[in-house]
Formats: sequence, C-alpha cells, structure tokens
Amino acid sequence: MKKKAWALMVCLIGFSGLQAQDKLYPNTFALNEVTLLDGPFKHAQDLNGKVLMEYDVDRLLAPFLKEAGLPPKGELFPNWAGLDGHVGGHYLSALAMHYAATGDEAFRQRMEYMIAELKRCQEKNGDGYIGGVPNGKALWSEIRKGNVALIWKYWVPWYNLHKLYAGLRDAWMYAGNEEARQMFLDLCDWGIGVVSPLTDAQMEQMLDMEFGGMDEVYADAYQMTGDKKYLDTAKRFSHHWLLDSMAKGVDNLDNKHANTQVPKAVGYQRIAELDHNRTYEDAASFFWHTVVENRSLAFGGNSRREHFVAKTDSKSYIEDREGPESCNTNNMLKLTEGLFRMHPEASYVDFYERALYNHILSTQHPEHGGYVYFTSARPAHYRVYSAPNQAMWCCVGTGMENHAKYGEFIYTHTHDSLFVNLFIASELNWKEEGIRLRQETGFPAEEGSKLTVSVDKPRHFKMLVRHPWWVKASEMQVLCNGKEYAAGSEPSSYVCIDREWKDGDVVEIRTPMHVKLEEFPNMPEYVAILRGPIVLGARVGTDHLDGLVADDSRWGHIASGPLVPVYETPFLIGERADIEEKLNHLRPVAGKPFHYTVPGLFRSGKYKDLVLEPFYGIHDSRYMIYWLSMDETEYAHYQSEQKAEEEARIALDRRTVDAIATGEQQPEADHLMKNENSTKGNFNGKAWRDAKDGGYFSYVLSTEGKSDMSLLITYWGNETADREFDILVDGKVIASENLVGKWNKQEFVDVEYALPDDALQGKKEITLTFQSKPGKIAGGVFFIRLVTNEQGE
Repeated sequence: MKKKAWALMVCLIGFSGLQAQDKLYPNTFALNEVTLLDGPFKHAQDLNGKVLMEYDVDRLLAPFLKEAGLPPKGELFPNWAGLDGHVGGHYLSALAMHYAATGDEAFRQRMEYMIAELKRCQEKNGDGYIGGVPNGKALWSEIRKGNVALIWKYWVPWYNLHKLYAGLRDAWMYAGNEEARQMFLDLCDWGIGVVSPLTDAQMEQMLDMEFGGMDEVYADAYQMTGDKKYLDTAKRFSHHWLLDSMAKGVDNLDNKHANTQVPKAVGYQRIAELDHNRTYEDAASFFWHTVVENRSLAFGGNSRREHFVAKTDSKSYIEDREGPESCNTNNMLKLTEGLFRMHPEASYVDFYERALYNHILSTQHPEHGGYVYFTSARPAHYRVYSAPNQAMWCCVGTGMENHAKYGEFIYTHTHDSLFVNLFIASELNWKEEGIRLRQETGFPAEEGSKLTVSVDKPRHFKMLVRHPWWVKASEMQVLCNGKEYAAGSEPSSYVCIDREWKDGDVVEIRTPMHVKLEEFPNMPEYVAILRGPIVLGARVGTDHLDGLVADDSRWGHIASGPLVPVYETPFLIGERADIEEKLNHLRPVAGKPFHYTVPGLFRSGKYKDLVLEPFYGIHDSRYMIYWLSMDETEYAHYQSEQKAEEEARIALDRRTVDAIATGEQQPEADHLMKNENSTKGNFNGKAWRDAKDGGYFSYVLSTEGKSDMSLLITYWGNETADREFDILVDGKVIASENLVGKWNKQEFVDVEYALPDDALQGKKEITLTFQSKPGKIAGGVFFIRLVTNEQGE
C-alpha cells in the first residue's frame, strides 16, 4: 500500500495551486459537468426524476408550516408520524441534485418554491429556526436550559433537523441558491444558541441519541464562511463515546445502531479535512476500515435490524428478515468520498464501486421507481418498495438523493490531474481546463471501457485510470494510441498516463473479470458469488411476496411474508475447489448479458437450470445472495442436526404476529416505546432493557385482530439481582415474575404467557408494560414476541 501511495504522489508532484470554487469539495466535478450516457445509471436517474415530481410538495412542507404557526397547504403524512419533516429535507436535496445533473427547470422551480415556503417559516419563527419536529420549539427551549433528558421524549429530533440543514446546504452547493445559503447559516446560528449554554457532559448525554450529521453540516458552515464558531460547534457535536474509541483504533460498534454512527464519522472526516486534526482523521479512517473490512457484506451494505452485529451473532443475518439498510450505504459512500479527497487511494473507490452497483443501484425498482429499506441477506427472502406520498421512511429520503448524483464520483481531479474512478458510460466537460472526456462502455457486460479525449488545443495533463481489485496484475490493460501504460500495475492502484493530449486521443481500458467465492464475515459456511465486482444473485420464486409495494402501515418497510426454510434453498455442495472450478465454466444465457447457468453446480433438480445474474437487476422476486456451501460430511451433519433447529425457527416465525428486539433503537421506536427509570445494554451478544425501583418500559404491539395468543419473552437464565416485576397488558396485570434463582443456567430462556381473551378481544393493538416493584428490577428482557397459540399457523 505504501508503494502504491508513493507512486501516486510522484505522479501528482508539480501541479498548480487549487482554484477557488464555490462548492465544498474541491476535487469534485459539478454535477452539470458530468452527463450520464445510456446505461443502468442513466435509467435510474431519469426514473428517479419522474418519481420525485409525483410527490406532493405541500404535504412535505406541512410540518414546517404547522410548527411555525402558519396554515399548512396540505395534510401531514401519517406514516412515521413523530419524525415529521425529515423526508422534506431529503427532498430539497434531491431537487437541487437533479437540477444540477439535468438542467431541468421543473426541479429548480419546485426547489425554489420549497425555499420560499421555508423562508416564510423562518421569518415567522423569528430566531432562525425552521423545523418540522412536532412541538419542537418547546423541546429546544428546554435543551437550551440544560434539560437535555427531555430529548428522549421525542423521536431523534436532531437527526430530523439535520435533513433540513443538509437540504438548504445542498440547494446552495448544487444549485447555487444564495437565499438557501443564508437560511442555512441562520439556522446554524440558531443551533449554536441552543447548544452553547450546555456543558460538555450535557452535550455528551444528549448525543447518546441519534443526531445525524450535525457535526458535518457545521464543518461545512465553517468552510463556507471561515468563521471558527461553526468549526467549534462541529466539534461540540462530536460524540466522544465514538470519536475517542475510533481514534484509538478500538472497535466498540457491536450491537450499536449503525446509521447513528456512520454520519458521525462523516463529520469526523469533514473536521479532519478542514482543521487538519489528526485525532479526527484517525477516527474517520479507522471507522471506515473496520466497517468496510469487518462489518460489510458482499454487496457493500452493513447492519442487521439496523444494528452492527457481534461476531458471535453473525448468523442472525441469515435468520432475520431485516438485512442491511440503504441509508447506511448512502452515508458510507459519503464517508468514502471524503476520505478519498484527503488520500486518493484506489481502495476507497473499490469499495465505492462495490456498494454503488450491488446495493445503491439495486434499491430502486426499475419500473415504478420505489425505494428499498432493508436488503435481506437471508436465502430466498425478498424486498419491498415504497410508493410516492405513502411511505415516509428514512430510506425513502436517502433514496431520493442516491439516484440523483451518480455523476459525482465517476471522475475527480487533483489540481490538473484527472482521475477515472468508475467505469460508467458518461461524458465529462471539465470546463475549467477546456477538456472533454467521453467514456463509452457497456460495463459490466463489457469488460472494459473506451475514453475519447476532446481538447481545443494540445494540453498536458495526467490521467489516472483505476486498476480495480478484481483485475489481476498481469491482465489489466490501458492503451493510449497503441502504447501500453498498465505494465507492472497492481490491483487496487492507479495507472498514470502522463502526456500531452491531442483532440481525438483514445484510451482503451481492458478489465478481464473472474468469478470468485467470497465468504460471509465470521461465517465461512455461507458464500457470495461475484464476477468482477458484481454480486451474482438468483431468482428463486415469487410466492407470498406480502406487502411488495408498501402501504402507510408502521412496519410496511419490512418484508413480512413467510420465511423459506434454508434447507429448501439451493446449496453449493462439494469441496470448495470443485465448486469454484464449476463456476469457472459459466454458460452465458442467450440474449441476456451477464446472465449465466452453471452446469452441475446445484444438486437439486429444481435448481439445475438456475440463472445467475447481477443482483442489482433482481426485483419482485425471492432471491439468493448468500449460499450455504459445504462438503458432503458437513451436509450430512446439517441434515441431521441443523435442519431441526431451522424447522423450529420457521415454526416460531409462522406463529409470530409481532416482535420487538428490546434495547435496539429502531424496533423500540417502531413500537412507540415509553419508559421511566429504564436502562438498556448488551449481554452475550444480545441487547436488553430493564427498569428499576418502580420504573417501567412499555411498547405498542399489533395483534392483527387475532385472539388466542401468548407473549413469548426471552430472559437470561441465571439472574441474581432482585428482579421482581409485573407484566401488564393495557394496564391489567397478566403475570408477576421473580427471576432470581428461577432457572440457574447459563443460557437464554423463553417463557410463554397465555393472554386472557379479554386482553385481546376486539383490539388491533395492545400496550405491553413491564413494571418493576419498589426497590426491584423489571427484566432484563432480551426479546418479545406476540404469538398465536396454534402451532405452525
């Protein structure tokens, strides 16, 4: 790596100084300088623009008007009520990005309408504030007084507000709207007024709750103005629980809400970039490396049920419906871009390419344009999609942005040196240098790319073409007018072409692909199949795709249809070397580029003609990303032992009407948790919650109108402290517990409590409460299920 970095720096020596730019990222080409040509990314961008115009902008603005005391022009969205306004901020960003990328006046007009309405809100508030947080003014007033604990009565208000900060910034950065810039800075000044009275301890307490990229936007304000008060505030939003551990190279992410942490690291990178602060740089870099190298799946995503898993819990990825969240990857790409600005190393782009093709591109439905929240890693599960003006998920917000800015990282520049990072059909107009570059490629179906240079007069500059990780050292070719420049190049580096360029010069890039198996992190018995950087998946059925296009229900973003037993999915059986040998003989499917069959790969006759294809093209289907791979002995063991365990899990899942992973942020928010004198933590790789000395915690569970049900509660089997509590349904005690000495075994225990008929009759939901006795503890509770009493229903 040091040799590669040194070679790159030698190539970059001697450039002219940076030119002043009216944007935040000096190595980035403006979106209006990069035009996507026909291909999957242009299709995604065009479709996304169409979908954006289907949203009711007045409904998106309604929370801001309501909180400012102005009459809304549209109804509030009922979905994700309590987080009102967050999608509106994303939508403003997406409009600005689409206007910059396409020049379509319809996006500019709608963006300016939003800014005008938000300006009315800011003027009515009179103090720089704009926000859709329900009853937000009362909250901010109390926080200013030091009552930071009140924040836990709200749904992630700083996270919510961050989306508008970012939207106003983006309206200026991408679309040049100066009014948005001033509104952004006025909002920044308001925020400084809220947090400046707080002690460092109060800030740290408040930052235990998800706050988005507040450190990032204040760092941006510093770069925009040069005023150090914004940099100081960015540092105040640096959650030291994470910053300090990451800076020391300590991974403390197990069981932590993933997308709470990633935006913090984006902020650390921005502070490091602008303040040349080594602590922040070390923290951002270590975070990136530990997430990418230890916690990301083959398609670039991370997290299960929105949380980073412990090594010992890796199998939950395969057992659970809720795989990596799209928002996480959106923010990881932002972090990657930032670190690349500081250190332009190919390894950053290698990850970016993997995540862009296999996750981000895959999260848009190619026909109706709906967005995906969770991409399950479970074999033979599926994904659901949003619909305009219905689902108001966080991943709808980031989805609006994802497909608007595909042109942002294909090319970058350092002074007068041009980086070709991604193989995407596109045209670059480097206005400042008078250089145009047209990239023609059918990648990934085409193993290479053609670059044509256009200049008004001969120009000397350096072109750096990425040699990706997936091309062998001896096979990469970069030919310019017949001369080979890639000789001696190694994977995950750049090939430097340093020459005087003439109009019409052509660079031919050849990137032969190979098939490889990639093991699941910490679980080598599961593998993904990649050809080059592309994850090959397979369609395995369309049965019971329940809720495929989500409605406004609270949990509509989760693919709730029945799980398929793993033993009914296709396995890769045999020695690993034999499996890889078969994959080296892929048989192309006629008329379908990058689609293959593999003779003899699957034992089951049902799957003998299974087609492998790019995962990003699989929609409206159950699918395979990860495959159980084992030799004959392991397969026999699976059939005799693990199959029975899988059958039991599936039977329990079929009985489950609703479930809560206690102590995990999103499942608790989804179930409208309330609590008093309650704490949470992790033990043996699982999250828990308890309540002490008369305290309680409660959740709202859906019954789906069913009766004859029970509660199934998971406890630790060897509790020693005083743990006496009541379990109540809608205020009525249905059981009293004392866990001390009850089982005396070092394992988790499930206890089933039958619910009386009158606790369920005629109800669509119930409130479940765990109430501690005075001086005692309720819990810890590790998991909650509401289950039917009919086995296998």
